[in-house]
Amino acid sequence: MDSQTKKKLESCIAEFPFTSFSFTALKTPATIDAYKLWLKNNFHGSMTYLKDHLSLKEFPKTLFDQSRAAIVVTKDYFPPPQKSSLPIHNLRVAEYAKNDDYHNWFKEKMDQLIAKLEILFPGEVFTAMTDSKPVLERDLAQKAGLGWFGKNTCLIDSNQGSLFFIGEIYTSLKLEPIKAIHPDRCGTCTRCIDACPTNAIVEPYVLDANKCISYLTIEKKGNIPLELRPKMQDWFFGCDICQSVCPWNEKVFGQDIKPAQEQKLKVSEELIKELRYMLTTSGKKLMKELKSSPLSRARGSGLKRNAIIVIANQKIRELLPEVINCKEQESLNEVASWCETILNSPTATT
Repeated sequence: MDSQTKKKLESCIAEFPFTSFSFTALKTPATIDAYKLWLKNNFHGSMTYLKDHLSLKEFPKTLFDQSRAAIVVTKDYFPPPQKSSLPIHNLRVAEYAKNDDYHNWFKEKMDQLIAKLEILFPGEVFTAMTDSKPVLERDLAQKAGLGWFGKNTCLIDSNQGSLFFIGEIYTSLKLEPIKAIHPDRCGTCTRCIDACPTNAIVEPYVLDANKCISYLTIEKKGNIPLELRPKMQDWFFGCDICQSVCPWNEKVFGQDIKPAQEQKLKVSEELIKELRYMLTTSGKKLMKELKSSPLSRARGSGLKRNAIIVIANQKIRELLPEVINCKEQESLNEVASWCETILNSPTATT
């Protein structure tokens, strides 16, 4: 990469509100063998597409023939930039899900960047992606010098923590990293492993999605294993525990990260109202109202299932009638019956 290309790229990208950026050549991912072993161990759960797309991840240039390198950008999402307009403010959701779906606005910013790059580099090809194509994004970001792989499997930067999105622009330009590889600075710390209530981090740097609360509340279809439901605590969508306890996020965000570490939500009228809304609103209407939110990923049945588990774990007997009504839905019958039994126990609140 010549100095003029580097200067033009840096100047152009700096016009956009990305948190950081760098470049890397498209080669076989350094982590591909570990990824294959992860798939072999069925740690991907029911996400079969991760295995189906293996060859595209192993040989990234086959995704777009003319691509030679990637421009990798990050954008922080904590604290949330603005209060969400969604009808959910009290249910416990992952921080990234408290605003509009990043697949839309983050990619839009990258597409705007591409429009300028196409003018600066006529004849070159650019394609933007973020968590939407078969790409090992963390591998690209790590090779570009934007962080290291934490023991919780998240990408961590010593100055930014890990609460950021990763996006990439595949390009026909020949580019090289402008940042050095970030050393692993997890050291002997095991906070993330120790804090995970479901023991989803089976060993440092290895996550079993089958046990992960984020997977269970978002990607998992159908019933969630009985033994995991109590361990999900009051998480309605996603989970931040392994990131909120990370010293590097505490270093960056200080006391702001503390609320995400709380073990239990306060049962309030507002919380009960939101849970009732989830159970009494049709799945179709939920999807319409949540279409711009990451929460739509779980679909209506998944959100209702999650709400029922929160009700059971919080023992909110006031919502027993709504839970019983959910038994009429085939997809919710089992979890609603399970919740009914718990709510009818002597320890349930009134």
